[in-house]
Amino acid sequence: MAKEKLCNTLVVQLLILLFCASCVSVSARVVPLLQSYEKPIFRSNFLSIYDTSKYGVFQLSNGLARTPQMGWNSWNFFACNINETVIKETADALVSTGLADLGYVYVNIDDCWSSVTRNVKGQLVPDHKTFPSGIKAIADYVHGKGLKLGIYSSAGIFTCQVRPGSLFLETDDADLFASWDVDYLKYDNCYNLGIPPKKRYPPMRDALNATGRKIFYSICEWGVDNPALWADKVGHSWRTTEDINDSWASMTTIADLNDKWAAYAGPGGWNDPDMLEVGNGGMTYQEYRAHFSIWALAKSPLLIGCDVRNMTTETLEILSNKEVIAINQDSLGVQGRKVQVAGTDGCKQVWAGPLSGNRLVVALWNRCSEVTNITASWEALGLESGVYVSVRDLWQHKDVNGDAVSSFSAQVAVHDCELYIFTPSTVSHSAQ
Repeated sequence: MAKEKLCNTLVVQLLILLFCASCVSVSARVVPLLQSYEKPIFRSNFLSIYDTSKYGVFQLSNGLARTPQMGWNSWNFFACNINETVIKETADALVSTGLADLGYVYVNIDDCWSSVTRNVKGQLVPDHKTFPSGIKAIADYVHGKGLKLGIYSSAGIFTCQVRPGSLFLETDDADLFASWDVDYLKYDNCYNLGIPPKKRYPPMRDALNATGRKIFYSICEWGVDNPALWADKVGHSWRTTEDINDSWASMTTIADLNDKWAAYAGPGGWNDPDMLEVGNGGMTYQEYRAHFSIWALAKSPLLIGCDVRNMTTETLEILSNKEVIAINQDSLGVQGRKVQVAGTDGCKQVWAGPLSGNRLVVALWNRCSEVTNITASWEALGLESGVYVSVRDLWQHKDVNGDAVSSFSAQVAVHDCELYIFTPSTVSHSAQ
């Protein structure tokens, strides 16, 4: 009996040691994102302004999503009016416009690709009228362009357009997707039988992992159960909001809702405020520019939602801005956020975030109904007041100030967003 008691005690002690070791490992993964951001450039509250303390616990580590995903999705423009010709021509257009070379590599087929029933083997089947060649043939075509193919299903018994869902059939469907050489799964939330998301989404993660194919797992449960709190253990990105629509009201509301979860995102797992509406016609050029700027700053997935085969020059100009894309794809991977508001109903806004190399991205966003001057103070940005900063305008593609200090101001058009990179001097002028 004494020996058995001793053995049990040793086992318990060993488990405690292993648990403590794992805690140290997790902590070591949380700290490094902003470890270099220290004085004399940054204020003592810098780490609280750009809090990353919720990031890093049990992140997936299969090599995907080191930066937010980029590509195209069929839903926002085409909805159910999709077919294999549209998908192939979209892949062609991503290449011919140069968007593919900028990182837009996922070609994602959304709802309505499948038949309304499974086959006699219980398998999902592409709609024979719209996808007669099958998904594998489309994947081969897309891969031949140097791109990747995405598919869609739902963590329910049906998709949102009442096609067969994957609930309880995760292993079969994941194996099928892998056999088609699919690279991405958008997994929706319709017809879910009232089963909590925390129970419905992990089985598909496990099924995808078991295939041996690296498939990006995009969780789309609309922010219902606060996925930022748990989805980093499950997927590569998670929707924090309901569906976006092509309007200023929708876009701004969603930006604010997504901002709440900034501390939870980072390399390997991203907050997803839904796909881009840029180019679909419901907003002005200035509003689309703000939309793209804030999505880039917030490290949101950049998934084009317009018809890239027929883009205006202005739409292509926004989507192909290399300097703005570089903000989104910055290796540090810290989500930018709202740091300062002023004016009526807080319509004069400053959003900002740390970048690699001790730089900051700063957006002056005018959500007012008239042209206005917006000022970003060093205090709000987390910079010491005496630090000098060079300022680069990412929409004008030029340096606009070489020694800004204490604050920076600009006049911003109605519903527009000016976007900058701030590069602080390593030593403030006052210390020289």
